[in-house]
Amino acid sequence: MKTIITSKKVQVGQSFTDYAEKKLSKKLDRFFGEDAEVLVTVSSVREMIIVELTLKYGNLIFRAEQKAADKNEALDSCVDKIIRQIRKNKTKVEKRLHVSAFAEADFDTPEVEEQNYTVERTKRWVLNPMNVDEAILQMGLLGHNFFMFMNGETGEVNLVYKREDGGIAVIEAVNA
Repeated sequence: MKTIITSKKVQVGQSFTDYAEKKLSKKLDRFFGEDAEVLVTVSSVREMIIVELTLKYGNLIFRAEQKAADKNEALDSCVDKIIRQIRKNKTKVEKRLHVSAFAEADFDTPEVEEQNYTVERTKRWVLNPMNVDEAILQMGLLGHNFFMFMNGETGEVNLVYKREDGGIAVIEAVNA
């Protein structure tokens, strides 16, 4: 498993790097092996440490974010969140993960029931060309947390959404 650790506004020492690599290897190697890439971002906001953990394996992306007073505590919580995501979607993702990952797994918590999803409604929406500012305005006018639009500058489909921290983000679709 390839691990990349970056920091923003906080010092990350070798001890945290070693701890993170050991923790990630111990907990996640059985699911992903050497092909996975893990990006750990450590940042500081006021008195809190924020750890963002993004794990990429093929077309699967797992992401967790946690705030805590301690880097190690936040990392532990992120790893636990990733494992819960894997466990929750076990039947959907086990075909893409290592075959033996779930046979060897000794989960401390009881199995989570598989959830069957049904599409309750399908909407059709005309994507009018607009810029990002217009899309943000339209999202606000509709009272939604996200808004899909055709970027007038690039001609591509984009999505703007409200982040938990109150900011706005844009997702630009890119072909693989």
